[in-house]
Amino acid sequence: MTATAPPVAPPTGRTEASRAGSSGAGRSGAVAWMVLPALLLFVVFGVIPLVGVLVLSFTQWDGLGAIHAAGLTNWKSVLTDSQLPHSILVTFEIMILSWAVQTPMSLLLGTFLAGRQRYRAFLAVLYFIPLLLSSAAIAITYKALLDPNFGLGPGLKLGFLTQDWLGKNTLAIGVVIFIVSWQFIPFHSLIYQGGVRQIPTTMYEAASIDGAGRVRQFFSITVPQLKYTIITSSTLMVVGSLTFFDLIFVLTAGGPGDATRVLALDMYKRGFMSNQMGPASVIATLIVLLGLALALILRRLGGSTTASQQEGA
Repeated sequence: MTATAPPVAPPTGRTEASRAGSSGAGRSGAVAWMVLPALLLFVVFGVIPLVGVLVLSFTQWDGLGAIHAAGLTNWKSVLTDSQLPHSILVTFEIMILSWAVQTPMSLLLGTFLAGRQRYRAFLAVLYFIPLLLSSAAIAITYKALLDPNFGLGPGLKLGFLTQDWLGKNTLAIGVVIFIVSWQFIPFHSLIYQGGVRQIPTTMYEAASIDGAGRVRQFFSITVPQLKYTIITSSTLMVVGSLTFFDLIFVLTAGGPGDATRVLALDMYKRGFMSNQMGPASVIATLIVLLGLALALILRRLGGSTTASQQEGA
């Protein structure tokens, strides 16, 4: 008799692994192709203009004639200009004060709107209306309402409203902060509303069983659970405040004097009113660098989401 060798099992493990690897590679390739259009748009409308502005900051150009190399002349003139620290100070003043107003109001409003009652959904739509309006239109409306001669105060004969709101430094800053907060609180409320709805209801149920009231639940559950939502919202507020231009330009044009002359308005006046595209490009580059620095700082303050999830696990 001839002994036959037992059948050898096929290497299914390697085959399945190779199939899984090939399918994974195919999926990653498909995802890469899907990302390409967005990447192309980002490069065309984001990276290339940014590089162009950086190059212009080392040139001398009036916006119409020939472009001439200027080296570091524009950077030296802008960085040594006494107007730059003032513009930075005004920008950060509006940034910090508007953040201090918007964050608690948006958090409270978003928490309220996260309820399931139908009337809250109606109020959410109503509160969202200011964000749909043009900043220029809002500025024109408030400028007319706050007019000390023909505005809301004289019309209703209200003495505390009959003031030169846009003619005094402190009042002008306050008006800008109020209008910015009024316009953008709905957007950040929507962010917090989504964040609150992601919090498990079991946490609130357990807190209620333990005897915690609404206020205690808000500070012990809602606020800690919204840590990364707060970081995201704050990043959008801070970086967005660096680009405030149209509202301030229409409302105060940087006045009274230079009381509301922020960096974006300073860039516009240098570039399009003084025809100094080189110095204006320097300020534009500074705005980008400030935005990146502030975003990184806020990211550091927030910590790593992945690390916190691993600790919780």
